[in-house]
Amino acid sequence: MHLLGIYTVWILFHTALCNYSEDQCSWRGSGLSQQQGSVEQISLHCSEGTLDWLYPKGALRLTLSPRLPSVAVGPRGGSSGLVTACVKPSEHFHGAQLYLERDGVLELLVGDRPESSPPPRVRCFSRLPGEKVALFMQATPHQDISRRIASFRYELRGDWTARLSLDSNHISTVEACRPCNDTEILMAVCTSDFVVRGNIRSVGEDENLRAAVIKVGATRVFRQKYALFTGNGRAAARGDIRTLLQCGVKPGPGSFLFTGRVHFGEAWLGCAPRYKDFLQAYTAAKAAQQIPCELPVD
Repeated sequence: MHLLGIYTVWILFHTALCNYSEDQCSWRGSGLSQQQGSVEQISLHCSEGTLDWLYPKGALRLTLSPRLPSVAVGPRGGSSGLVTACVKPSEHFHGAQLYLERDGVLELLVGDRPESSPPPRVRCFSRLPGEKVALFMQATPHQDISRRIASFRYELRGDWTARLSLDSNHISTVEACRPCNDTEILMAVCTSDFVVRGNIRSVGEDENLRAAVIKVGATRVFRQKYALFTGNGRAAARGDIRTLLQCGVKPGPGSFLFTGRVHFGEAWLGCAPRYKDFLQAYTAAKAAQQIPCELPVD
């Protein structure tokens, strides 16, 4: 499918740093106020937010200009200038279709699905520096639009491979499940959204995301971006961490150092060495004055 003759929501990704505030992160509007065939212009300036399009009709043009680091470091310590974008449609996404446009060709990401179909999955993609990609949302015609709302959350991050956790259709599970080496572990301690020492209580499954859910008992929370690991009183903090089913995580004894990223409010696993292995690597790197950051270890 090509670009001519469609009404679209455009989401363009820019490299410029822009100021932003809370009220510029999300947009909510109604197609009832739009003329058929009209295009409304919207601009947001955050690396994450939401779009709620009630009663889709006509079209929107949404430009995202997120403030991202000029050089970003991934969870394994790499840096290539990639920007990864993820879109999470609501469970009741109806009334529109969402496409990725690259080199003038449209790829369907989220269709206008029937009421009885399963919830749509998170979709992720990346762009190289200078590459122009866009998301297009097209309102689909319906006799009754009163119950149709096209909503999604978006995240843009600098050069961490969100697709490793959220969209497993286009990735190598060998890379996603590969144990981290010492350098990657030490970098993950510095750059992850959470760093927690704990043990694996059990492993379940998230059927919607087709992911394994590791239930962790945390003996020490070094850092967490959100309240992912919480406890009452003297009870050990507990929390869930997701990873790919293909990685085959099993419950077992021992203390681990869990690190990773937060995607759409959920913790996803990055590096997870046994704590004694981390401590050995950390002690050796500190003695050689080669640690990228310090952690108050035991």
